[in-house]
Amino acid sequence: MALQLVQVNFKARDDSALGRFWAEALGWGVSSEGPGVTNVEPLGFAWPDPTAVCVDVVTVSDPETVKYRAHLDLATTSAAHQAELVERLLELGATPADVGQGDVPWTVLADPEGNVFCVLEPREIYRDTGPIATVVVNCEDPRAMARFWSEATDWTLHEVNDDHARLRSSKGVGPYLELLRTSGEETVWNRVHLDLMPYPGDDQAVEVARLRALGATDADVGQGDVPWVCLADPEGNEFCVLSPR
Repeated sequence: MALQLVQVNFKARDDSALGRFWAEALGWGVSSEGPGVTNVEPLGFAWPDPTAVCVDVVTVSDPETVKYRAHLDLATTSAAHQAELVERLLELGATPADVGQGDVPWTVLADPEGNVFCVLEPREIYRDTGPIATVVVNCEDPRAMARFWSEATDWTLHEVNDDHARLRSSKGVGPYLELLRTSGEETVWNRVHLDLMPYPGDDQAVEVARLRALGATDADVGQGDVPWVCLADPEGNEFCVLSPR
């Protein structure tokens, strides 16, 4: 048994506007499953598929109360591509962000609602990931987190040390999931968390019980009566287990 990492979920004041930004940023299309929700995914995409981790933008009444430790890193293929992408993102409404990064080869930006993300310099490891190079989750213990996430999902652990861990779909496609060691209180407000889904034929309740046995805990984010289950990983990062399709 294992779960699929199918999307990142953004909490927003305006799902439509933020969804349009990310669709333009990634070169993807938009759709909606209902009021207050904008889905951003590759054109012609048959969701879910490991070739992409999609973006789901949800309007909430007060996004300022939401603070997660995940963000996106975008891939580029050349120095010129990186410069062009940064320029285009700024034109779309992104702003430069200072998170204490200093002199680094990547560019740190914030989307129109203040969620920080990075535009990476060209890196060979990300040449075939698509526009999202990696989903980054800040943590205190990458080794322990790698054990949890590699057992929670069907993703393969490619690299782990005291400072970071890197996982990718067992199919060898799509973006990476990276667990990055950070210290001290988080100063950046990101409203991005992970959504997982059982494979067809698997049971959501059984998967949730398995995650609890791995160290996940129940999370109450005011979700009420919903078909998904809100949990937190061993370091308290919230994520959701969706109903299988």
